[in-house]
Amino acid sequence: MNVPKAPPPPPPGPSPDALVLYQQGMEALQRHAYEQSAQRFQTLLTQFPGERALLDRTRVYLELCQRELDRRPSDPRTVEERLTAATAALNNGNDAQAEQLVQSVLAADGSQDLALYLMAAIEARRGGTDAALSYLGQAIAISPEVRAQARHDADFEVLRNDDAFHALIDPPFAPGAGRRPRRR
Repeated sequence: MNVPKAPPPPPPGPSPDALVLYQQGMEALQRHAYEQSAQRFQTLLTQFPGERALLDRTRVYLELCQRELDRRPSDPRTVEERLTAATAALNNGNDAQAEQLVQSVLAADGSQDLALYLMAAIEARRGGTDAALSYLGQAIAISPEVRAQARHDADFEVLRNDDAFHALIDPPFAPGAGRRPRRR
């Protein structure tokens, strides 16, 4: 008599390699590194199709990553968008990102007064006095009203005692400038 064979017992749990990918995906998700997380989850789905319980959760988190990636604004494209993003990055203390955005603007048009001003602020923050003064001088040459902003900008604090800085922001008084004509 033929006795049917019992089916093999199910594996005790997900494979260790599948768990590693899942953990990496979760860690990236917690850091809001959605692209990296989605890549790990997608690899898990592709390489371990038999891990049903783990893949159900993986699909949920992959959808979450995709929603977050879809919500994120695209990279700034126009000059105005890049300058706005650079200003925000500088205000958030991300000088490297600000510099990258500003340099992309200056590469396209070296006469953007705001880009020059932002580079002056970046250089001043990192202690590059000569470069900061050069960029600030260029910005003022294009838009003299920048002087007033630089006068009160905390990013230029390291330049406050520098005579060259004061020569830029406090130009010598021109005779006759600002005077009202006498009434007769």
